[in-house]
Amino acid sequence: MAHLLSTSCSIKLSSSHRPLSQPFRQCPTKCLTFFTLGTSKSPFKRFVLQGGTQQASCVVRATVAPISQETPTQSSSDSRQKSSEPSKPKRVMVIGGDGYCGWATALHLSNKGYEVAIVDSLIRRLFDQQLGLDSLTPIASIHNRLRCWRSVTGKTIELYIGDICDFEFLSETFKSFEPDAVVHFGEQRSAPYSMIDRNRAVFTQHNNVIGTLNVLFAIKEFRDQCHLVKLGTMGEYGTPNIDIEEGYITITHNGRTDTLPFPKQASSFYHLSKVHDSNNIAFTCKAWGIRATDLNQGVVYGVRTDETEMHEELCNRLDYDGVFGTALNRFCVQAAVGHPLTVYGKGGQTRGYLDIRDTVQCVELAIANPAQPGEFRVFNQFTEQFSVNELASLVTKAGEKLGLDVKTISVPNPRVEAEEHYYNAKHTKLIELGLEPHLLSDSLLDSLLNFAIKFKDRVDTKQIMPSVSWKKIGVKPKTLAA
Repeated sequence: MAHLLSTSCSIKLSSSHRPLSQPFRQCPTKCLTFFTLGTSKSPFKRFVLQGGTQQASCVVRATVAPISQETPTQSSSDSRQKSSEPSKPKRVMVIGGDGYCGWATALHLSNKGYEVAIVDSLIRRLFDQQLGLDSLTPIASIHNRLRCWRSVTGKTIELYIGDICDFEFLSETFKSFEPDAVVHFGEQRSAPYSMIDRNRAVFTQHNNVIGTLNVLFAIKEFRDQCHLVKLGTMGEYGTPNIDIEEGYITITHNGRTDTLPFPKQASSFYHLSKVHDSNNIAFTCKAWGIRATDLNQGVVYGVRTDETEMHEELCNRLDYDGVFGTALNRFCVQAAVGHPLTVYGKGGQTRGYLDIRDTVQCVELAIANPAQPGEFRVFNQFTEQFSVNELASLVTKAGEKLGLDVKTISVPNPRVEAEEHYYNAKHTKLIELGLEPHLLSDSLLDSLLNFAIKFKDRVDTKQIMPSVSWKKIGVKPKTLAA
């Protein structure tokens, strides 16, 4: 069976420009690896590094050509023929599979018997280097992660390293892996990051919108029956003073009735990129017959899934800083290190939340129940609604049970948003498909707090306070203070 790239490989430099045409694999003896330096206009390659200085940059593309391999136990075509559910996609490409939600999802799907490939540029790790950030949890390299997964489970996840904004790379990846479903996490996912400066705002929109367009064209050209499962965000809707429906709303105006996309009120350049994605996907479903499910996800918390618990090298990342950290994760880390919980403004900001175990469950349900050709489905992916003040109160009570002295402070809100508002979002479609939610409980909070306490020595308290202001964003490239 194919393996991941091992250390017993001879490296050969090549001046030719070739995209990745085969996944990284370990070789039982040794393999030949060709590296080429690309100089295309991809935003990943010309991205402005920290300090705002334009630097020459490149992407290493690799093609691994095994000299000898183990005999596969069965071909991919045989495995697809043996599927007990022909309509259920067997080969799943997880774009952004090295990230927080993507890594947990890739392992979950592999454990459930899907043939999985991860496609990732690894730029999320670069963001940490640029901004002086780090995951609370020590995370292994993607190669070591996948070696560990194969060692623990006997299952292989294929790996393609490259930028999906490079269509040549993406097309070769599609032709090599031939996915039945694509789970698209491969976007810059932080609202604060998109509001640091003009460079990050432009990068976010270019990376997210062009990357998704490339995925749509790749599906059209190479895998026209492939089901796109796209991770959107509840932030597309904003906070309207009416109930938020799942994607569409039926309205009557001047005596006429129609069902239309629910109005979007994005609140950052990141959220706007997601709105553009949704519009592009909806259009291509109508024009090309693409099948797509848009999962408008709420705020994700937690770090553990059944799969990441199998070995310490499979541990997922956990962000607690003011740029990438989400509210509940940040509060638990703050409580663990004795830092006051940082409530932005009045704290009445209400959003949908879900456990990361439910993220992977929702994605699996969407894959197992694909959209029809030409159908653009929208599911609101969350399980509960909380205000920031409610989360702070829950963490305070849970911390006190563990002997922690938890305080709360109100800090000036760096965002432009309503701090007290009506919020009621529908989220029934995934429940109807069989979602069994992990609701926020005392035991879950205890677990998350204990996890934060375990790694509290890795916390950099200088990264806790918000440092990105929506109103102060400007043209000048900005490096956050260390």
